[in-house]
Amino acid sequence: MNTTTHNSGGIGQASLDTRLLEMFDALWDDLVDPREAYFDSEGWWSPVGALPGTGLPAAGMPSEQSLGELRAQCRMLAATNEFAINGHENRISYIVGPGHSYQAAICKGSAANQELALQVQVWLDRFQRDNHWHQRQQEIVRRLDRDGEVFLRFFADHDGMTRVRFIEPEQVATPGDATRDPASSFGIHTDDEDVEHVLGYYVDGEYIRAEEIQHRRAHVDFNVKRGLPLFAPVRKNLRRAERLLRNMSVVSEIQSAIALIRKHRGANRSGVEQFVATNADASVTSSTTGRTRHFSQYGPGTILDAPAGMEYDFPARGLDASNFVTVLKAELRAIAARLVMPEFMFTSDASNANFASTLVAEGPAMKMFERLQRSMIEQDRDVIRHVIENAVAAGTLPAEVTDRVHIQVVPPTLNTRDPLQQAKVDRIAYDHGILSAQTWSQHLGLDYDQEQKNRERHNTGD
Repeated sequence: MNTTTHNSGGIGQASLDTRLLEMFDALWDDLVDPREAYFDSEGWWSPVGALPGTGLPAAGMPSEQSLGELRAQCRMLAATNEFAINGHENRISYIVGPGHSYQAAICKGSAANQELALQVQVWLDRFQRDNHWHQRQQEIVRRLDRDGEVFLRFFADHDGMTRVRFIEPEQVATPGDATRDPASSFGIHTDDEDVEHVLGYYVDGEYIRAEEIQHRRAHVDFNVKRGLPLFAPVRKNLRRAERLLRNMSVVSEIQSAIALIRKHRGANRSGVEQFVATNADASVTSSTTGRTRHFSQYGPGTILDAPAGMEYDFPARGLDASNFVTVLKAELRAIAARLVMPEFMFTSDASNANFASTLVAEGPAMKMFERLQRSMIEQDRDVIRHVIENAVAAGTLPAEVTDRVHIQVVPPTLNTRDPLQQAKVDRIAYDHGILSAQTWSQHLGLDYDQEQKNRERHNTGD
């Protein structure tokens, strides 16, 4: 189809095309995409708000798939990034340490016999031994930080002993026939009217009652169904720090590997190659590429005489990594800030840290660790409740223990104090009836009952 353009103004077709292109270019340059505010280096942001019935903000992880991808990234960091590994291990050391101690005691105001508390104590000791509880506590903290959540499932033996096993987060997912139910999102079935009231979990497609599983979540609100990994906000910083350290090392290795550079002023390529071949101490020709490499050896104290037009340059003397180290430290400080840790606890560099003034009761890190310990104690008490209830249901423990025995949980001491001063404080509290001998023993890291037996054996001469 032929189209004829009538141009009464005398402007040619080429000129019109040029003007139209200029106009469109101007419009394109002035165009502002309204979604630009939601874009960053990793993709489009979701609008702020919550997806109805999902229990997870849309601005966080809007799908099970994206949550799994984020978890996979943080798992890779926890396995391969030296700074992430150090952060995880330090948190385990301070939150769990040598382990929490559990002491069964008769409830205040109860007339129960002390023998009742002894039965519970024996059962708790067996539970800890059979479940390797100290190691399991460490793994709980590692999983909670690495994955943002921990699923514990309880199994009861014929005699009522509780076995605790882990469920992988990816095993908890909504099956196909329940995806349309908003109350069953992210593999967790909740009350239609209360997202905090969990009714059950979908584990490998099987529906498990909530009473059989404990779900510990981290770094999210109560109305959010799944947790977020500890290093999710700073995973890019960790990767940059790792790459920066790698690049610094590679550049330094290359620079230090080159002993010297001879600069031939006014010489052509063939002349330089002939000079190198003539003065080489050894030459090696590659059978693959056919290229010949020449080597010269300089002994200690060698003096080089440079003819006119030749200069010697030593690259290693210009090696200065201090600028890169400053950038690396800035990245690591940003990550340490996320952990609420002093820099030396994350980087293992104590050159600029005062250990005595950092690990004190008033320090931010100690306050955070105390808070995390308290949270862990609360969740561990729920595990112990399952342990006692299963034993009662099997008839191993009497039913009255649930009302007359309570469990004291004492975490390891965090603060660095003067041992003598701490002993004086404990003594004053003991003399005034505030502190029991059992708790005093726990402060010292001792088993009260065992120590009493040792004293008795010593006094009788056994």
